[in-house]
This record gives sequence, C-alpha cells and structure tokens, in this order.
Amino acid sequence: MIKLIGLHKSFGKQAVLKGVDLDIEDGKTTVIIGKSGGGKSVLLKHIIGLLQPDSGQVVIDGVDITKLNEKGLNEIRKKFGMLFQEAALFDSMTVGENVAFPLREHTQLKEKEIREIVADRLRAVGLTGIEDKLPSELSGGMRKRVGLARAIALHPQIVLFDEPTTGLDPVMTEAINQLIMETQSKLHLTCIVISHDLGSIFKISDKIAMLYEGEIIAYGTPDEIKSSLNPVIVQFLSGSTTGPMKIV
Repeated sequence: MIKLIGLHKSFGKQAVLKGVDLDIEDGKTTVIIGKSGGGKSVLLKHIIGLLQPDSGQVVIDGVDITKLNEKGLNEIRKKFGMLFQEAALFDSMTVGENVAFPLREHTQLKEKEIREIVADRLRAVGLTGIEDKLPSELSGGMRKRVGLARAIALHPQIVLFDEPTTGLDPVMTEAINQLIMETQSKLHLTCIVISHDLGSIFKISDKIAMLYEGEIIAYGTPDEIKSSLNPVIVQFLSGSTTGPMKIV
C-alpha cells in the first residue's frame, strides 16, 4: 500500500530524515516508534503529502505522490483518515457537524445521507445520540472517539494515528486500543500509528518500525522487535537512561 524510498528531509541545517526506506503492508497496523523529536511526525506528514521530501519517493497505491500537484494530492488524500493527538475537533461545531465535515467538503451527498453516515460512524466507535453535543461537553476519551469517527467518515483505505492514547488513563487507553483493532479489522484498514506507549504498541501492531537518527533501523513483528539485540531498541524498550540513545 505504502512505500517510502530513500526519503530525506532537512530543516535548515538539521537533517531529520536521512534516507528512510519502509514498506507498509496493506490491511495491517504498523506502529512507528522512536525517541521524542526524532522525526516520526515529520514522516507521517510526508505520507499524507503535507511535507515534500528533499529527495526520495512516497508511493501510495502505486503513485509517487511527490510528483503530484495540489489537485492530485487532494485526490490521494481521500484515501486517508487521520486521528490527531488531541483529536483536533472544531470547538464551534457540534459532534455531528465535526464528523460530517469531510463528507460536506469532499462529496455531493444529500444531507439525509450525510446524517445517516454520521450516525453509522459514531455507532462504529461506540457513541450514539451525541450528534448535538459540543466537544467541550465530552471527556478526552469521547473526543478521541469522535475524532476517529471523523477520520473514517469517508471510508478511507489508510488511517494515520498520531499518539492516540496520549493523556488517557489506563482504562480509556485500553478502550482506544480495542477500538483501533476493531475498526481496523471491520473496515480492513491500513493503519499507521505513532506511539510511545509500550503496552499499546505491542497490543495493536502487526509490524513495528523503529526510527532512529533519521533512518529505520529495525522493522518486524512485535515478537521480533521484543527479542531484538540492537542496543538502541533494547534501551528504548527498557526505558534505560544509559545506552546509545542520548537524552537531550
């Protein structure tokens, strides 16, 4: 589904991506791990075309999106949904209006059809009858669920999750993990997740990629990553302050 080939990106003198190569499998959940500020979000923005690489290719479903103009990028982006770290709901819109937003922006559906899809997507994330509530009336976990309902509103092929369990208590973290797995399975999604939560990483992933100093230094199943002898991975998984990964 997604191939990253020789991806380089610098901001001024700071090289963030230094030749990233990664194949992301169709219909699976891939979790990208690495130290804070290590370029994971930059990588995600390249996948959805919000950033252009200095060199390299981002191939989505056989199309190198680095060669596309804005109109072509907008077409490719219809394959994507994204759940941002803080859900990024529009505070002035109701829950129903938030979930309906991509449908109104990108389709010619009638209002009755939009309302039916909104209700269906909210039902899929375990929320019904809250269309008229405002985001400020919801808990953090409920906002995440509404964000996911909006992310899957257009029935995307690919969903990107940026730290989906950050700031949640253990019970709600488990609920969001279950929701990601159930939604991925039900809709046969290709999911890409950025996370530091080790419990979540090993629970939801089919594959794990470790980004370190601008490169993917390991890629494998949860068991392969757990049993890795790479000192960077050993340090990351143990949370040790000693090792090759420096604390900045």
